[in-house]
Amino acid sequence: MATLPPSPFDRDRRNRRTLVAMATVGLAMLGLGFASVPLYRIFCEQTGFGGTTKRASADVQVQAAVGHTMSIRFDSNVQPGMPWQFYPEHRTDTVTIGRKDMAIFIARNMSDKPVTGTASFNVTPTQAGAYFTKIQCFCFTQQTLQPGEEVRMPVLYFVDPKILQDSDNKDTQQITLSYTFYPVEQDKKPS
Repeated sequence: MATLPPSPFDRDRRNRRTLVAMATVGLAMLGLGFASVPLYRIFCEQTGFGGTTKRASADVQVQAAVGHTMSIRFDSNVQPGMPWQFYPEHRTDTVTIGRKDMAIFIARNMSDKPVTGTASFNVTPTQAGAYFTKIQCFCFTQQTLQPGEEVRMPVLYFVDPKILQDSDNKDTQQITLSYTFYPVEQDKKPS
């Protein structure tokens, strides 16, 4: 008994199924592309990957590890050409692990026009990022400073006591929290 070649109807149906499957895969990849940035940010916040810190609410309860301290170093930078002075009020602080603390950063617009900036941050050593927890921070929030204006920006944070059980952090004696301010281009209206 000879096998008959597929009919044009069968080929058209298979081609339509293949087209629908490929379109579904393409749409799924497009959706994943748009979701990748927020998913990556969530992943980094949960794991401390790449020096990303964790976030906590102001009412978080943490048990202080009395007798265990950590040196915190604060670093500040502005993108070249941004007319701001930006610096921490104190370059270092020694904190009790698990106790909430606050650092103040000061920014001053040195230009004769309003300038809007936003800050990004990182933590080093990167493996300590999972234990450096920020409660309040000015990062990723646009800050507009008028000519000559100076602002004090607080960062509320703590070092999670779980860092004491992490073998990757057994030699960590200092954590550096580094911020860099970048200018934000404001929409320019046509004249």
